Amino acid sequence: MQHDFETVVSRRNCGSLKWELMLQNNPNAAETAVPLSVADMELKNPPEIIEGLKDYLDTHILGYTAPTPAYYDAVCAWMKRRHKWDIKPEEIILTAGVVPALFTAVLAYTEPGDGVITMPPVYGPFGFSIKQNNRVNVECPLLNDNEYYTIDFDYFETLCAKPENKMFILCSPHNPAGRVWSRDELARIGEICARHNVLVVSDEIHFDLIMPGHTHTVFPLACKAPLPNYIVCTAPSKTFNLATLQTSNIIIPDEGLRKKFQAVLDMVDINAAAAIGMEACRLGYTRCDAWLDEVLQLIWNNYQLCSRFIDENCPGITYSRLEGTYLMWINCAIFGLDDDALHALLYRHDLYCNDGRFFSSGGERHIRINLAGPTKMLEDAMQRFKAAYAEALSHEHNG
Repeated sequence: MQHDFETVVSRRNCGSLKWELMLQNNPNAAETAVPLSVADMELKNPPEIIEGLKDYLDTHILGYTAPTPAYYDAVCAWMKRRHKWDIKPEEIILTAGVVPALFTAVLAYTEPGDGVITMPPVYGPFGFSIKQNNRVNVECPLLNDNEYYTIDFDYFETLCAKPENKMFILCSPHNPAGRVWSRDELARIGEICARHNVLVVSDEIHFDLIMPGHTHTVFPLACKAPLPNYIVCTAPSKTFNLATLQTSNIIIPDEGLRKKFQAVLDMVDINAAAAIGMEACRLGYTRCDAWLDEVLQLIWNNYQLCSRFIDENCPGITYSRLEGTYLMWINCAIFGLDDDALHALLYRHDLYCNDGRFFSSGGERHIRINLAGPTKMLEDAMQRFKAAYAEALSHEHNG
C-alpha cells in the first residue's frame, strides 16, 4: 500500500467524540484501548487532502465563501466516475451533514402527526429526526435470517398504502446491517413508493464504501418509470474521514422539492457552505481515488480477519455479512446477558462498541464495531472480545 494504514494514533484529549465517550465509561481505560464505536475512521486523513488544505490556507482568506464552479465540477464528476450518475450543479444543496439534512427533509415534506417509515434496526438519528419533530416513526422491521437482513415488502406496501404515511427514509447501504441493496430490491421500493405517493429520502452516506463482489446502485438509477419523489443524501465524510468538516451534498433533481428543502434551511438562515469543508470535499473527489481503493481493501481484510477469528474462537456468535460500510454487526445473545450487563462486561475488557439499542427495535443484545482502522487495532480488539466471551460463557456454565 502507498499510504500509512498501520499507525494507531491516540486521539485522547483531542475532543474525539468516541474517545471521550470511552473515557466517560471508563476513566481507567487502557492506554492501548481504541474505541470501535462512532463511525469515523481510526486512520489518518488522506495526505492528498491534508497537503491540499495547507496550500489552500496559504493562498485563501477564510471569509464568507460560496461553492465555486470547481467545487460543483468535482462533485458531479465523482458521481459520474464512481457511481455512473449524471447530476447537475443546480440539483445540489449543501448542508452541514446528512443528519441535519434528514431533520430538514422531515420538516420540509411532512406535517406534525404524519408517518415516516423506517426499517429497523437502523441508524438512530432516523428515528430522532422523526420523533423530535412530532411525526410518527412507522417501523417496517427488516427480516433477519441469521444476521442477513432483507426487506419485508408485503408489510412495506401495507404501510405505504396508508395515507398518513408520507415519507420513507432509506438507508443505502444499510447501517448497521451492512447490506448493499440489489438493483431489484431498490426498484421494488421505488415501485411501491411511486404507487402510493410516498417520498423517498435515501441516505447514501456510505455509498463509496462497497466491498468486493458487490455494487452500489444510487436509488434513482434503480427505479423504473414512474419514479417516486425522492432526494439523495451524500457526503465525503465517511469516505475520507472528514466528519468534523460538516459538508454534505444533498441531491434534489425536482425543483419543487428543492425549493421546499431550501425554504426550511432559510427559516433559520443556515449557510452550510464552510470553506475548509468544501475544499476538503473537492480535494477528495479529485485526488483521492487511489487512497479510497486502498482503504476499501483494508476494510475488507479487517472484516475477513474478524469473521475468521470469531468463527474459530467464539462458537455461537453470529454477525452480518459485510457488503458495504465499514461497520460489523454482531449478535451477542449467546453471552446470556441483557444489554446493560453485556456492555459492562465489554467495558471491563476495554471493548467500546456501539450499543445495538441505539439502532431501535431489533438491535437488542447486538453490538456494532468499526473496521476502519489499522489491522493491529482489530487484532487487539478480537483478543479482548475472546476474553469477554470466555468470561460470559464461564459464568453461564457455572451458574
